[in-house]
Amino acid sequence: MPSPSLRLAVVGGGAAGLAAAREFRREGHSPVVFERAAAVGGTWLYAAPAAADPLGAAATHSSLYASLRTNLPREVMGFIDFPFVAGAGSADPRRFPGHEEVLRYLEEFASRFDLYGLVRFETEVVRVRRDGDRRWTVTSRKLGEKGKRDEEEVYDAVVVCNGHYTEPRIAHIPGVDAWPGKQMHSHNYRVPEPFHDQVVIIIGASASAVDISRDIASVAKEVHIAVRSAPAYTCKKQPGYENMWLHSMIDRAQEDGSVVFQDGNSVIADVIMHCTGYLYGFPFLGDDSTITVDDNCVDPLYKHVFPPELAPHLSFIGLPWKVIPFPLFELQSKWIAGVLSGRIKLPSKEEMMEDVKDLHSKLEACGWPKRYAHNLSNYQVAYSSLNVTYRSFYTI
Repeated sequence: MPSPSLRLAVVGGGAAGLAAAREFRREGHSPVVFERAAAVGGTWLYAAPAAADPLGAAATHSSLYASLRTNLPREVMGFIDFPFVAGAGSADPRRFPGHEEVLRYLEEFASRFDLYGLVRFETEVVRVRRDGDRRWTVTSRKLGEKGKRDEEEVYDAVVVCNGHYTEPRIAHIPGVDAWPGKQMHSHNYRVPEPFHDQVVIIIGASASAVDISRDIASVAKEVHIAVRSAPAYTCKKQPGYENMWLHSMIDRAQEDGSVVFQDGNSVIADVIMHCTGYLYGFPFLGDDSTITVDDNCVDPLYKHVFPPELAPHLSFIGLPWKVIPFPLFELQSKWIAGVLSGRIKLPSKEEMMEDVKDLHSKLEACGWPKRYAHNLSNYQVAYSSLNVTYRSFYTI
């Protein structure tokens, strides 16, 4: 028989947290969404950078820069039953819209499904600990209210939706501690104007590196892109630009301000910008969560969602990357909701652990490092189909 309504703590009020809240309530549960910011949106909520900590996350959650546009067409981005269409009053009807349009869509989603009342804004989850076999004590803190004590509440399950675009990953550069220039991470980049007439080195080859290098090239004296995967002899001017070069990875930085590339070339640089991705982080979870993060692999997790030892009372939404995110969040949320209500049955703990081991064996066979464990670039369709199968057939 299906279980009674459960009280669920959802950590994060971005796209994943909103999708989860809707599906949990549809299933008859009672979700409470904890959101540090004063509004919904998560990573799509534009915020000023952390000027005092250009290499770190500090108090800034968002990694958006002003010129950012989606690299997916809006037709595939939306939730399954709430298309991401340009409304009559849309300020940005483009097929690949800017970040403001995505935030508008999420705000409309929250309004349409009456989710705002489920969210505790400006409230940070500081600790999650097991309370017996199947319940959790969640400690939260209201931000900006000095002298107010942390609040402790007990929940039947915790669903982690805190995103993974906040804690910067920094490249190792020999000699950089003595190098006199400025380092920063793309997490804290917003606009190109501060780099006027400067020599900027960008480390990375993914979307943010491509966008930001072009952004900065409009004002900088020179832009040099260092790519780990490029052959050691690489040094070439980029087509369409007179001030942008592609290099192999940085070999070292020196006290005289020069930065030497593996191709042997060197430049006197003002800035090194790390467009090197992000780390998974769950500072509110303790050892009793049973999960660890090693080389950006969250482990052990069954199908990137459930720790076998604690399923279904602890789960994660949105860990996979190189995916179409919003539909993925929705399907994961539907799966978790059904498991928590008793409609859907998970395999045994032992079977789930075997599945986790099988994933790692496949990674090793492909020669992929552990940090690729949540990369679903070639597998999202199969993975999403699996979620649909679980919802349709693996029922009690």
